[in-house]
Amino acid sequence: MIPVSERFLLLLRWQLGQLVDCRDVRSLVVYVTHEGPQGHPTLMAVGQWPSDGRALPAPDRTGELRVPAEERRWLPLRDGPLLLGALQVETLGTVWSENLRQRLQAMALTLTEALRIDIERQRLEARLLAREEHLRLLVHQLRNPLSALRTFGHLLLRRLDQDIKNRSLVEGLLNEEQQLNRYVEAISDLARPDALLTAAANSQPLLLPPLLTGPGGVDLAGPLLPLLRRAEATASLQGRQWHGPANLPSWRGDSGSVAEILANLLENAFRYSSGGCPLGLHCGVGASGGPTLSVWDGGEAIDADERETIFERGKRGRRGLPLPGTGIGLDLARELARGLGGELELVIPPHDIDSSLPKGGNAFRLSLPPQATDQPIHNLQTLST
Repeated sequence: MIPVSERFLLLLRWQLGQLVDCRDVRSLVVYVTHEGPQGHPTLMAVGQWPSDGRALPAPDRTGELRVPAEERRWLPLRDGPLLLGALQVETLGTVWSENLRQRLQAMALTLTEALRIDIERQRLEARLLAREEHLRLLVHQLRNPLSALRTFGHLLLRRLDQDIKNRSLVEGLLNEEQQLNRYVEAISDLARPDALLTAAANSQPLLLPPLLTGPGGVDLAGPLLPLLRRAEATASLQGRQWHGPANLPSWRGDSGSVAEILANLLENAFRYSSGGCPLGLHCGVGASGGPTLSVWDGGEAIDADERETIFERGKRGRRGLPLPGTGIGLDLARELARGLGGELELVIPPHDIDSSLPKGGNAFRLSLPPQATDQPIHNLQTLST
């Protein structure tokens, strides 16, 4: 099996074709390094000029090709200390002109770089295939405990038939299981070539793969309700006050993407705000007439010199450095908000958004464009029952 790709061979044929007017060259053979039968590196011929149907010669250790001669030269294809291959050139005479030297050296440099890229591409492809196989195995194994959680959750609901308070907790667990299952299915679908093509065709920056973004025209209340339940439960476990909105705007659009932005903002609020401080989600109406959704906390305000840099990719605030994170969430959230026709901004203090909010702390306000027709707001108490 030839240890190079068809693309490399195509470039090689084009390079060898440049010798058609080089009358000093009798023959030229291109060799590449590959692993031999006993695991030792050896050279394999992959191309020659002129291409007249002759068998490609193998450079055996005792053969004539290894015997020094004035009319024969070897040009190494070397990448640092690694010998990637070699050019074996035979001329009609013993005098090597400067023009011939330069042409052969240029060919050697071109083939060395192409061979280096070709080898690296093969390594990356092999690594990608191995990771895809591991990913498929992990996804397969993840489905089993998720299925068990779903089964146990439904059985528990039957036992809590009249226990409204505890039933809502179990229903929240089942909603989270459904969300986890969406993530698992999206990860599984990413291994499919057509899914990758879909991702490449979508130019919008996303917090999640395109497979998880919602279709247009979906009401915002649906994907936001599980987020609010999760936030309320997290605040309760942390002993913090959670202030959720009494109503949600009935905005229709790519609500799945909006939910992902808010999920990222809520996670940041719980992770990075001062312990014990209150936090919440405020809904309002922006200057354009579209809805605004602001995730706020009543903790210590973000330092003035970091209020814009935290939106840059890979940048994090000083208070967040000891905690896990990549520093890409806010950058992607802002780009996604702008892709939806809206905006994401930091407002300090939250009181500037609404007089009912704290006079200290931080608020990340997501502004959405208005929709074509007015819709009534959703009362959360009604939606929850």
